[in-house]
Amino acid sequence: MAINNSISLTSPVMATYTRFPVTVIKGKGSYVWDEQGTQYLDFTSGIATCNLGHVPDVVKEALEEQLQNLWHCSNLYNIPNQQQLAALLTANSCGDQVFFCNSGAEANEAAIKLARRYANKVKGNEVPEIVTFQQSFHGRTLATLSATGQEKIQQGFAPLVSGFSYLPFNDEEALELLYTIEPVAVLLELVQGEGGVIPANQEWVSKLAEICKEREILLMVDEIQTGIGRTGTLFAYEQYGIEPDVISIAKGLGSGFPIGAIIAKEEAAKGFDPGSHGSTFGGNPLATAAGLATIKHFVNTNILNQSNEISSYLEKKLLCLKEKYSFIEEIRGLGLLKGIVVETNALEIVQKAIANQLLILTAGPNVVRILPPLTVSKEEINEFIKALEKTFQSIEKGE
Repeated sequence: MAINNSISLTSPVMATYTRFPVTVIKGKGSYVWDEQGTQYLDFTSGIATCNLGHVPDVVKEALEEQLQNLWHCSNLYNIPNQQQLAALLTANSCGDQVFFCNSGAEANEAAIKLARRYANKVKGNEVPEIVTFQQSFHGRTLATLSATGQEKIQQGFAPLVSGFSYLPFNDEEALELLYTIEPVAVLLELVQGEGGVIPANQEWVSKLAEICKEREILLMVDEIQTGIGRTGTLFAYEQYGIEPDVISIAKGLGSGFPIGAIIAKEEAAKGFDPGSHGSTFGGNPLATAAGLATIKHFVNTNILNQSNEISSYLEKKLLCLKEKYSFIEEIRGLGLLKGIVVETNALEIVQKAIANQLLILTAGPNVVRILPPLTVSKEEINEFIKALEKTFQSIEKGE
């Protein structure tokens, strides 16, 4: 077959994204640049992925070193980076064992499979039910979108994977249904990111954890967006005084390099044995080199304390804007995962911010999501506030 070098006017990339009119070709720290050399302040962090900023030196150096040695190795053999990263993750969490994959959706897929197989293998339950929550988001594989409590994500993909029940988020009375449903596991986000940057209430989480312990229900926390320092601790669950049986992570784990994982307590990990689950690329030498360098940086530096100081500074600045602009209803979130609830169209704000060389996100129709890197400086926060206020002024004037 002859090679065709002609260029089609229609994009060869499937239209699964409505893309903003920016072509990003370079990034460093809190900034990215387009093909014209225009600099943008990036307060999306690749959707909570580049927690150490773009191209952090400590991760870049680890990847460059690994590139000289080995790119890929089958999981049929021992991979030193994988072993070391697993040891570091378990030493700094409540978990005992780790399974590595390539993304957040795959991590939640693994958590779902682990819960089901645990139910079958350990509990003798052949039709296990998993409870998730309304407005949740757990991924876009067929199983994870079925676990997601949003009809708009599920639309057009019927028949969905069965075995999921959805309860109202932050509703204590609804937790009584756990006694009726008798699920094998509960899967939740401690801050619903895609669902509107909604933090879980402490009392609600405590009651949920208590019921799970009492009924021997696996408590699985989706830390894809909240993990790796995003909310002020390495994992968000630490701030709620609970110990999940399974934790799913991805995004910030590799500082932008694709990697995901689940961390499980020993009892829950009994659900998997040789041949029960796997991944060709999961935990490969390059991905785990990035993950190892990232987690070492969190463990060995003062970055979490610094990001908590910056988070407080950012919140004060945002609350000042709330006093100034009547269309801002609420500032909410945890750590450097912030949501600005507005009466106007959040997407319009995001689009207009681009003209002011600022990149931000939505989290539903009326929430602007703010996700700066954890390395952001006060000067960059001030720059962000200035660009955001300029955007708000144009919205207020109807420009």
